[in-house]
Amino acid sequence: MKIALWQTTPRSSIDIALKALTMAAQGAADDRADILVTPEMFIGGYNVGADTVVAHAAQAAGVLNSLQEIARSYRIALVVGLPAPADPRPRNTSVIIDQDGNVLGAYSKTHLFGSVDQEQFMAGDTLSDVITLNGWRVGMAICYDVEFPELVRALALKGAELILVPTANMTPFDSVATRLVPARAEENAVFVAYCNYIGAEGSFTYNGLSCICGPDGTDLARANETSEDVVCATITRQQLSITRQNYTHLRDRRDDLY
Repeated sequence: MKIALWQTTPRSSIDIALKALTMAAQGAADDRADILVTPEMFIGGYNVGADTVVAHAAQAAGVLNSLQEIARSYRIALVVGLPAPADPRPRNTSVIIDQDGNVLGAYSKTHLFGSVDQEQFMAGDTLSDVITLNGWRVGMAICYDVEFPELVRALALKGAELILVPTANMTPFDSVATRLVPARAEENAVFVAYCNYIGAEGSFTYNGLSCICGPDGTDLARANETSEDVVCATITRQQLSITRQNYTHLRDRRDDLY
């Protein structure tokens, strides 16, 4: 399966975000990608303030219809972040849509980062389901979630082979992309695809470094810190099988001790 990560700048307008996503989906499909992943809260922006998030969440149903149409039109699966209505605050959510426009799953961020998350969102209360996409078992995390090893381990124990991580990581936290994401892949023998923004939004400067890591923790693809880019890698069953013969952490766990 060929994965494309769209490392791009945030868009605070829903209409502008959808138009840009349409072009990105067309380009990724032309490049024969099977799935396109966007950064965290791509539809309408991340660090935009509580009132704007509420206003954007009110349009979630229409946005979802548009995302389904984009997926169907270009025959490409999508992972896209958007605010989902909830009380008392919206949830920071990512949806996964297959190439036929079917919504396979939705996950809301469970670990809120600082005041930017806590003032704009309420936390999700369940981990991602592990769904099947193109024959692969796929789980989701959002940004800060991936910094908690328990979360990725739980998805791996549920059978995930690939973890998709839309993110809005900013300076000075480069080590998340360069150290923690590869570690999450290696310690669980799973592929991890981590898609970040570049550019500025409010007080944040996003640090790029979007990457697709193999189940041994090595980079299959990585973007730089500042450039808009679509980075792609093809994941294979052979690579997963060979790695899991050598990296046996899941099998060797002493869960009787925990």
